[in-house]
Amino acid sequence: MKELTIKCQVNGQAFEKTVPVRKTLLDFLRQDCVLTGAHAGCEHGVCGACTVIVDGVAARSCLMFAVQADGAVICTVEGVAEENGELHAVQAAMRDSFGLQCGFCTPGIIMTLVSMTAGEGATEDEMINALSGHICRCTGYQGIRRAVTKLAKATGEISQDDSHAV
Repeated sequence: MKELTIKCQVNGQAFEKTVPVRKTLLDFLRQDCVLTGAHAGCEHGVCGACTVIVDGVAARSCLMFAVQADGAVICTVEGVAEENGELHAVQAAMRDSFGLQCGFCTPGIIMTLVSMTAGEGATEDEMINALSGHICRCTGYQGIRRAVTKLAKATGEISQDDSHAV
């Protein structure tokens, strides 16, 4: 199998690795970078458990080849909290709102919400809509939705209607 050398930055650390051209970004992160926060759920891009941020945009790492990340800046759930251990606002909202149980889907949901709350941010409706790309079998989504409402209130991006009240 053909291999290529890629260079990328993951959670602020530079990586240069030779990888098979058909190795997924998910496998690269888990095996080569030893970052196991992104999970292999469906491996078809449907469940969202493998979501990471690539060059500022949430991406399904199971659908992307590692060679496509050559030169990219990647953030995984391991790189979200501050170095001193202080949680990112999304992580804190999920914790405070009981938005997690088994934790399998949690990293992907966190990464989607982190990407949406960066910069100008997103509205509550936009964040709730983005959750449709994530499958959680444990929570019933109510805690996750409460976390989204909390994030929206904190950024002033709360929905004008109350159709998403939890």
